[in-house]
Amino acid sequence: MSLFEPQPRAIETSGGRPLADRMRPETLEDYVGQAHLLGPGKPLRQRIERDELASMILWGPPGSGKTTLAVIIAHRTRSEFIKFSAVLSGIREIRDVMTAAEKSRQYGRRTILFIDEIHRFNKVQQDAFLPYVERGDVILIGATTENPSFEVNAALLSRVKVYVLSPLSTDEIETLLKRALRDEKNGLGGKGIEISEAQLRQIAIFANGDARSAYNTLETAAAAASRGESGRAVVTDAILEDAIQRRMLLYDKAGEEHYNLISALHKSVRNSDADAALYWLGRMLESGEDPLYIARRLIRMASEDIGLADPDALKVSVAAMQAAHFIGPPEGNLALAEAAVYLALAPKSNALYVGFNEVGKDAQESLAEPVPLHLRNPVTGLMASFGYGKGYQYAHDAPDRLTDMRCLPENLKDRRYYRPTAEGFEAELQKKLETIQGWKRKHERQ
Repeated sequence: MSLFEPQPRAIETSGGRPLADRMRPETLEDYVGQAHLLGPGKPLRQRIERDELASMILWGPPGSGKTTLAVIIAHRTRSEFIKFSAVLSGIREIRDVMTAAEKSRQYGRRTILFIDEIHRFNKVQQDAFLPYVERGDVILIGATTENPSFEVNAALLSRVKVYVLSPLSTDEIETLLKRALRDEKNGLGGKGIEISEAQLRQIAIFANGDARSAYNTLETAAAAASRGESGRAVVTDAILEDAIQRRMLLYDKAGEEHYNLISALHKSVRNSDADAALYWLGRMLESGEDPLYIARRLIRMASEDIGLADPDALKVSVAAMQAAHFIGPPEGNLALAEAAVYLALAPKSNALYVGFNEVGKDAQESLAEPVPLHLRNPVTGLMASFGYGKGYQYAHDAPDRLTDMRCLPENLKDRRYYRPTAEGFEAELQKKLETIQGWKRKHERQ
């Protein structure tokens, strides 16, 4: 074949707009997902159908249908519908829109203001909406991927209803992809695209709950598929693999998902689930988390959930931190994996954690008695004349290396903070503690 001979024509799928935008449904009947909010008889659905909306925030991950829901509301409402981008707009634009909305309300017409990515507005910008939302000049619909508790100020949050959208299921995304392949007007129907059920399923799985990502992958794969002799555009596994490339995991190191994942890792270790601990550790590292942050949390787990049941747990965790710092990723990540599995399989005890918390509570709530004189160090002659160090018993001079000297303040003399369990090395510590306590009881009676 000459270099100048025509090549097999790649299928045209652009349609001027991305497939995800072209396939955006305009009715509740065509909307897929969020049945807990939009199923028959659900309050939000009824509000939309009756055009009786109140200000709300739609909180959900990317591709869960927040903007699509706003578009459906725009088609159904008898109000003026204005779409506003938090990325492109500032205080001046907000005030202009609010002034226009206030005038519209005077003429009996409502304004629905849809703000995409409302979490990108700062506190001052969010405050600019407050009087208009409170007076009812506008019905505010905000969309955000971030937890509103962190990203929306309390005054505005108290005036809106928050609806939580879930990631779409694999089956729901597969439904959307099949719809796009059938739709001849807005989708890829009639273009002779040949893609297997298994490949569609793979796209749906790797979309990770994000419909937009799934549409983009399908469109990319279809555009790369060349027509063979049959005239069909066959999407091969190689084409699909190239279109998917690498799964983009949802993660925000400064947001809620950061805390969700480290919580999952910590609770998996505490529950002695080594497989789950490895999985959540891997999820965080693959998503770009700082390995040293994870190392610090592993050290905390070693002290909080294992403690003296296995003193080596802390050593392993500190060694993993040093290895991760010294080698760096990705090789150093294996040291973190080793520590996570060790901690998951180690005997568990929170006796040290509980005891130390009780110390903190007593320090805050009980009378802070002075340090007993016999425990004070008589650094100067004056201090010795006041009784500093008087009555101190040097344990190394005693036959059993034990004395009956009290070391707690008088008001806490009977407190027991450290109560070892029968797990791992703590069983040995419990025996040692019982021996010491028995010796002291015996000598207190003499």
